[in-house]
Amino acid sequence: MAKQLSFSVPTAPAIRLCLGVTGHREANPAFSVNRASIEVALEQVFDLLDSAVAQERAAEPKATVAATRIHSLLVDGLDQIAARQAKDRAWELVAPLPFGRKLNTAINAHPLDADEARFLLSGAGACSTPTKARAAVIDELVASARLFELADRDALIERLYLAKLAAPKDVNAAQAYSFAASERVALAAQVMIEQSDLVVGVWDGASTSFVGGTGHTIALALSMGTPVLWIDARNPRSWRILSVPEHLATLPHVTGDATQPQEDLRKLVESVLRPTPGKAKVHKGNHEEGLKALEAEKWRPKSQFWWHGYRRVEALFGSERLADRFRNLSLSYESPGAAPTGDSQAQIEAARNLVQQDPDFVEKISADILKRFVWADGISSHLSDAYRGGMVLNFLFAAFAVVGGIAYLPMASSEQKWIFAGFELVLLAGILAITWIGQKRRWHRRWFETRRVAEYLRHATILLTLGVARPAGRWPRGTQTSWPEWYARHGLRDVGLPQVTITSTYLRTALCDLVLRHAAAQSTYHRQKAKRLHKTHHRLDQLSEALFALAVLSVSLYLGLKLAGTTHLISKEVASHFSKLFTFLGVFLPTFGGAIASIRYFGDFERFSAISEVTAEKLDVIAERGAILLAGPEQFISYAQVAELVHATDDVVVSEIENWQSVFGGKNIAVPV
Repeated sequence: MAKQLSFSVPTAPAIRLCLGVTGHREANPAFSVNRASIEVALEQVFDLLDSAVAQERAAEPKATVAATRIHSLLVDGLDQIAARQAKDRAWELVAPLPFGRKLNTAINAHPLDADEARFLLSGAGACSTPTKARAAVIDELVASARLFELADRDALIERLYLAKLAAPKDVNAAQAYSFAASERVALAAQVMIEQSDLVVGVWDGASTSFVGGTGHTIALALSMGTPVLWIDARNPRSWRILSVPEHLATLPHVTGDATQPQEDLRKLVESVLRPTPGKAKVHKGNHEEGLKALEAEKWRPKSQFWWHGYRRVEALFGSERLADRFRNLSLSYESPGAAPTGDSQAQIEAARNLVQQDPDFVEKISADILKRFVWADGISSHLSDAYRGGMVLNFLFAAFAVVGGIAYLPMASSEQKWIFAGFELVLLAGILAITWIGQKRRWHRRWFETRRVAEYLRHATILLTLGVARPAGRWPRGTQTSWPEWYARHGLRDVGLPQVTITSTYLRTALCDLVLRHAAAQSTYHRQKAKRLHKTHHRLDQLSEALFALAVLSVSLYLGLKLAGTTHLISKEVASHFSKLFTFLGVFLPTFGGAIASIRYFGDFERFSAISEVTAEKLDVIAERGAILLAGPEQFISYAQVAELVHATDDVVVSEIENWQSVFGGKNIAVPV
């Protein structure tokens, strides 16, 4: 038996409410008229959010509820008001900027001409006092925020911006800059939405068509499944929670009456900070059982050989070489207390080389995220062995019990039948014991849950290093519980965005060393797995068919001997002499043929092979798209393109999880009858 080493359970991730804010600038008519009322309304909303978080902190005293985090682009108007109020509350301020820091200040300080813009960019020349004052306000807020700067298009944006300022009457220059800048603002807004559980938007409800504008950002959030708390800029006393894009169609018909659904807001915060039940209306047990079990798990450094049945079937029937079929299947699980190894180590080293501006960020990934991944992966691997290996043993024990019960016929006398009956009883008791233990310890559900956690965190380094996240509304929801998604989401949220300047060089390196390397490794793994499982399925099929064919042959041979004796071609004693043997074979062959067919059905090797094949094909497409980007000039690699590839990789992971869980979802451990 493998010695159980002692490792501390990885701490559960700190849970926090993450907000995004968007709203009108000072120049908006509705905003400027109602500015004071908007500040009051925003403060009241923030008070409600603080109160809801405090309630959760009191309700879950063992949980670490971290300070609320707010994401803002820090432009004048609502963004800056929200940032100041957040600072007063000791909230964490994070700014995904659409441009590099200097260019962002130069644009949002609204310089009067190109000379003032150049002063803000380089410090050379002269600048008016009002422009300097506006720049100072931005710089003060920026200095207190964690910055995620999308600077990969700064050279182009700066050139277009200066050209626009140099020729204020040139419509073409103004449009060229406006289109390019709006695209960057919308991209930063997307980053903000992905990092937020709720977007607070102050909007006059006029239009959603201006890319990068408040209405567009609110519509984008809703389309991504992130709820929006909408404060009407025309009537700030009125706010409501929007959850789907169709809510935007009802806004023109909203009356002037004040609406403040405070209880809905409290429930929304509760749903963010607590694991929620699954989609099933009725199910046994508590939906947080798995989370509690994860915290109470004992670490196993190695797999246990008596649960290797399922993997032994794969090795016996899926391997090409004889030596591989009988190789040692013992697995040594990666230690949570050791430094990362393999693919995890390569990802951490690549991230460390990239995010040199924020070394603590990478260390947090290594110390927290990867430790949780390794812990969940090792536990899931053990549970997978126990559940699937246990079912394989059940099928084999059932077959041996049936055969063992009648094996006395060709081997012993009826007086010695009790020995074979005892053997049968032991095997039947073994089946009941495996089934009872598996159900009591929830092998099936715990395997599903811990595997979901591990797979969500496997590529976390890639997501976090590039500031990409699955939006709150697009996380899958389990049938019986969603704690694995809650656990992974808050783990990723806790790390958040790195303090880094995204450049084309950064993107190229990340694409090459993180995204494509991971895609290639996973594609290779899935292709090998698909090939192995395909062979396993067909060889099991062939073996079960051969056993049934031999059963038919055995019965036919006995009947032939019986017929030959009846027609005096041979002595009747021949058939009588071999009758017990043929009876035994008539039971043995179809019983084991059925057991093999049952293992094939339970394992669903063919469907798993198809899932892995499709997964590999999707990853190959991502690799091809990435290779096209790498083949072009570095300056043409954009954050939007790389982020899209990372999202595609994340979608492949989620799709695979959903597919394989659909295969095993209804196959609970049970008596094989």
